[in-house]
Amino acid sequence: MKTAVPSQKSPRQAFTLIEIMVVVAIIGLIAAMGIPSLLMMVRKEGMRKAVSDVMDACSEARARAVFSGHPVCLTLYPKENRWEVVDSPGGPAPDALVDDTAPPPPPKSTSPWKDAAAGRLPDNVQFAMVDVNLMDFLESDQAFVHFQPDGTCEEMTLVLHSGDEWRKITLEFSTSLATASEVTR
Repeated sequence: MKTAVPSQKSPRQAFTLIEIMVVVAIIGLIAAMGIPSLLMMVRKEGMRKAVSDVMDACSEARARAVFSGHPVCLTLYPKENRWEVVDSPGGPAPDALVDDTAPPPPPKSTSPWKDAAAGRLPDNVQFAMVDVNLMDFLESDQAFVHFQPDGTCEEMTLVLHSGDEWRKITLEFSTSLATASEVTR
């Protein structure tokens, strides 16, 4: 008959308090070095904010038109470096697409959206090109981009400029989707 031999228990292995404190200190140093970079990625300033805001305005105009079933107008003010999204019942007059001096349609809407959403480019960013339907509106007081309930819109190309940084925003007429890219020179 075999007898079982009790196994020898090895002493418990654990980390010492000093080892844990060293690991926590290393993690703290790595986090302290990485946090400023993470904050810069999250915080929008300058050109990054401008591109994001203009693309958001295009998305809002498209969403308003599709969900409300009424045309919506994105009005750009190139000389003032600002824009506005306004509901435009009835759609644009045919000559409003060509005549940049025509006033925008009056904002009469019963949609759940607020009457107008507006924005402005940051101080160090400006419009360098404003083209709607292949027509230059950079020197105009206003430029209109009409979004239709079927998800289409007028073709638009914007170039934003800040120092040595140039970004292009294009609006595809058949889908009303905006894309941003770097301008190579």
